[in-house]
Amino acid sequence: MKTAVGCAAAVACALSVSPSFAQGTDELGSYGGLERRHQMESPQNAAFELRFGPYKPEVDSEFNGARPFEDTFGSDNRYLVGIEVDWQALRIPSFGTFGPGFGWGYTKFSGDALLADGSGNRSAQTTTLNVMPMYAVGVLRVDVLARESYVPIVPYAKAGFGYALWWSSDGDGAAHGDDGTVGRGASYGPQFALGAMFLLDIIDRTSAVEIDTTTGVNNTYFFMEWYRSQLGTGDQMKVGTNTWMLGLALEI
Repeated sequence: MKTAVGCAAAVACALSVSPSFAQGTDELGSYGGLERRHQMESPQNAAFELRFGPYKPEVDSEFNGARPFEDTFGSDNRYLVGIEVDWQALRIPSFGTFGPGFGWGYTKFSGDALLADGSGNRSAQTTTLNVMPMYAVGVLRVDVLARESYVPIVPYAKAGFGYALWWSSDGDGAAHGDDGTVGRGASYGPQFALGAMFLLDIIDRTSAVEIDTTTGVNNTYFFMEWYRSQLGTGDQMKVGTNTWMLGLALEI
């Protein structure tokens, strides 16, 4: 009788243990569910993004019907490569993170220059336009699902201020307008982004923990975002764009 009671008590104790805290052991020791995984993380303070996407500046939007940019450089997609660093200054419990982000990018356009006679014919001389967008934004990431469930999605929003340097050149160096002005300047204005990140850690959570232990990288993501920059006010050249970006992000 005492043996039966003892067995029943042991079974009851075993069943009372939360499944997320009693899943097994591996070479790192005992492990549990997502709660345990995040208890083992190193401190998380920032995110780093490597960004890539098509970029077509809205130069032609300031002309009534004329398309000097497209006529010169064509309509094929050109691409921007950039980076962004975010400081996750504030963690909001059961929600996500908020903090400032700073980004930089670069893109270049080139084509044979149009003849000044208005014929539409092209010369043998190449003309280029370089655009270097930079920005400071507030970044809100909602990572509660990825941290506390098995849904590996982190939606996010960004809003702030953008500033772009641009310069043009021809075969003889810096390009000049008909009035002799040098073809370079700066444009600025607001910008916004909405996106979603896919948590790559779910592919192999054990390796993700090992990477965190050895390198301090908490999480790795693939992301896609809609990106809108309105760079150019007044008589500034409009070099902003409305596009999408892809990339990889690391939280550290």
